Amino acid sequence: DFGRSSELAFVVEPSDDIAVQEQPLILYCQVEGIQPITITWRKNGVMIVDSENAFMLANGSLYVSRFQRVRGDGSSDEGEYDCMAQNHYGLVVSRKAKIQAATMSDFHIHPQNAVVEEGGVARFQCQIHGLPEPVILWHKNSMPVNTDNERYTLLPKGVLQITGLRAEDSGIFHCVATNIANVKFSREARLTVSGSHSTVYKDPMILVGPENLTLTVHQTAVLECIATGNPRPIVSWSRLDGRPIGVEGIQVLGTGNLMISDLTVQHSGIYVCAANKPGTRVRRTAQGSLVVQAPAEFVQHPQSISRPVGTTAIFTCIAQGEPPPQITWLRNGQILETSDHIKLKNNNSTLSIYGINQADEAIYQCLAENSAGSTQASARLTVLWADGLPSPPQGVKAETVSATTIQVSWEKPLQNTKEIIGYVLHIRKAADPVEMEYQEAVSKSTFQQLVTDLEPSTSYSFYIKAYTSRGASKASEVTVVSTLGEVPAMPSLFIKVINSTTVQATWEPSIKLGQHEGFKLYYRKVHLSQYTGPVLLASNITAYNITHLDASVVYEVKLLAYNQHGDGNSTVRFVSLRETVERTVLNPPCDCMKDEQNNKTSTTGIIIGIHIGVTCIIFCILFLMFGYRGRLLMCKNVQEQLSTPQIPRSQRSATGLVLNGATRRDRDDRDLNGKQLDMNELERLFPASPSQEQQEKGITSTHSLSDPHDETQISTLPLDEFSIIEEQPDPLPKNPHGSSPAAPAPDQGPANEG
Repeated sequence: DFGRSSELAFVVEPSDDIAVQEQPLILYCQVEGIQPITITWRKNGVMIVDSENAFMLANGSLYVSRFQRVRGDGSSDEGEYDCMAQNHYGLVVSRKAKIQAATMSDFHIHPQNAVVEEGGVARFQCQIHGLPEPVILWHKNSMPVNTDNERYTLLPKGVLQITGLRAEDSGIFHCVATNIANVKFSREARLTVSGSHSTVYKDPMILVGPENLTLTVHQTAVLECIATGNPRPIVSWSRLDGRPIGVEGIQVLGTGNLMISDLTVQHSGIYVCAANKPGTRVRRTAQGSLVVQAPAEFVQHPQSISRPVGTTAIFTCIAQGEPPPQITWLRNGQILETSDHIKLKNNNSTLSIYGINQADEAIYQCLAENSAGSTQASARLTVLWADGLPSPPQGVKAETVSATTIQVSWEKPLQNTKEIIGYVLHIRKAADPVEMEYQEAVSKSTFQQLVTDLEPSTSYSFYIKAYTSRGASKASEVTVVSTLGEVPAMPSLFIKVINSTTVQATWEPSIKLGQHEGFKLYYRKVHLSQYTGPVLLASNITAYNITHLDASVVYEVKLLAYNQHGDGNSTVRFVSLRETVERTVLNPPCDCMKDEQNNKTSTTGIIIGIHIGVTCIIFCILFLMFGYRGRLLMCKNVQEQLSTPQIPRSQRSATGLVLNGATRRDRDDRDLNGKQLDMNELERLFPASPSQEQQEKGITSTHSLSDPHDETQISTLPLDEFSIIEEQPDPLPKNPHGSSPAAPAPDQGPANEG
C-alpha cells in the first residue's frame, strides 16, 4: 500500500506496449477508493472522447478497435497514454504508457561473399531495424543452420560465426528476420573454403571487437569478439576499471563472445577483449562500452497526512534509477506551481506547504521519470478544521520603535473567543522565503508584543493566529513594516606623536561599525571650547596627520563615524607634545651618517680587540707551559750540580768526561736495555759524602733517576753545555765521619755559567 492514498489509488496502471497495425489494443487501468470514482483517458495530454475506434470499458480500461499508425486524417494512434481517476477527495494520474506501432524496415546490412582458407574463421552479418526487435535466423542452402554444431555461433544482433572451417562448410547463406509486424529475407552470400590448413605463423588479430551497447536492466548483452591467428589465439575478457566481471549470468559463446544475462546497473562499464598468442605476451585488444539503464523506482513514497489549519505539511518522495530520474509534483492531476507558501527542495524530492488552509486539501502525486521508464506515487493532505474555532485576530498594527525593535499590536477575534488559550505571532523578513519564518507565543490576555533583536533598515512581515485546544484560527491580515536605520558604532582611535608639531590619528576598520559613509575628525586645545573640524574622511581612510600644533599645550582629538541616519558616538583621546620637545632638547638629533660610521668603526674595533685578546691568552698559556717545563729542567740541573763534589781544575776535564760518559752510557743503556742507573757506579764516581741536607737532596735526585716513570730523571740537555767554576773554600774542620775534605760547604755550590 506504499505510495497509495486510501481514498483514491491505482491498482493497475497502463504499461508500454507495441501495437500491430489494424489489430485491437487494450490499455488497462484499475482504481480503488471511495466511490463514486470517475475514470478518464488522455493521449499526449489531450482528453480522449469515446468513439467507434477508441472507448472505455466498464472496468476502466481503454479499448482501441483497429490500431493505426497513420489514419486518413493524418492522426496516429501512437503516443503516450495515461489514465485519470477522480472522486470528491481529489484526482490522481497514472504513469504514462508509451504505445508504438510494430514495424520492420528493410535490411540495411546484407551478408557478403567470403573466401576463407581451411581452418580459418568466417563471419556473416545482416542487420535490420524493427519494433519489436526482430529475431534473426540463418539458413544455409535454404535450410536452417544447425545450431547444435559448436563451430557455428549465432549472435542476437544478426551475426553468424563459423570457426575451424572445413570444406563441408562451403555453401550459400542468407538470414531471415521475423517480428509481429513482418518477415523479411536478406540477400544470399556464398562461402568458399579454399586450400588446406596453413602452418605459416600469423600474429593474433581481432577481426571484430565489441560494440557500444545501451540496454535496460534484466535484458541480455552480447559482446562480440572474434580473433584469428596461427597458432589460434586465446580470447579473454576484462573490465577497463579493473573490477572483476564475475561468474553469475556470464557465458562465453563460441570462441570468445561474452554474454551477460539479467543485466544490472553494476554491469555498466568498458569491457576489453584480448587475443593472446599461446605461451607468449603477444596480444591484441579491442574494447566497447556497456551502459545499463534502470527505470525510475521509489526508495521512499510520500505518505498521506492530516494537519491542522495554519501548520506545515511536508511530503517526501525519493526515487532512484539510471540515469537519475526527474521528479515532478502534481496536485489533483495538475502540475504543482510553487509559491510563497509552497516550496520544493532537495531536487524536488521534498514538498513543503506552509500555513496550510482548506484550499490546500488535495491528492498530491510524485512522478519520477527517466529515459528507461516512469513511475508515480500519491498521498493525500487532509486539512483539519474544527467547528467553532476563533475568527482571525483583528486590527494588526506594527510600529517601529528603534533600529532593532518593532511593537506589534492587535485586537481579539470577533467570533468564538471563549476557548482562546493564546496567540502566536508569526515573524519573517519580507525578503526571506516562508520557511524562514519564526513564531513567538503570547498569552491570551496580551494584545501587543515587543519584537526585539531585529536588523536595522530591514522590512518585516507579521501576522497573528488565535489558538484553542482544538486548533488555530485562520491567519490575520499581514502587515509589513521596516526598522529604523542605525548610526555607526564608536570607532577605535589611536594617537601617535610624529614630531613636536604633528600627531597621527589612526583607527581600525571593523564590521562592528555597521554601514557608514565615512568619518568626522575634530581636534582642539583643551583650554578652548571651539573644535577645529570636522575633517570629513572617506570610509576607506584609516589614518590622518594633524599638523602645525603647539607643543606647549595639550590637545583633544575626537573621531566618529556617520551614515545617512546620523552621527555615531565619538571616541576621544588626549595628547601632549611637550615631552617630545623636551626629549629633543636633551637628546639632540643625531647625525645618522656619522653615527652609522661610528657604529661600523666600533664594531671593527671590537672584533680586532677580541682577536688580540684571544692571541694574548694563547701566548700566556704557551708561556706558562714552557716556563713550567724550563723550571723543571733547571731544578734538575741545580740538584745535580749541588750533589757533585768539588775537584781540582786539573781533574775537571776528566771528571766531566767521566760524568759525561757515564750519563751518555746510562742514556744509551736506558734506550737499548731499559735499565736504571747503577747506584754503585754513582758511589764510585762521587765518593765524597755531602752534608745532611745535600744527602737528602741527593737521595731525592737519585730516587728521581731511578723512577722509570719520571720524565726528568735524565736531563735532555747535554752536560758539555755546562761548566763548573771552582772557588777556594774556607778551611773546614775535619769531618768526624771521615768525609772527604773536598766536599763543599752547605752554602756553597757550583755556579752555572751555561
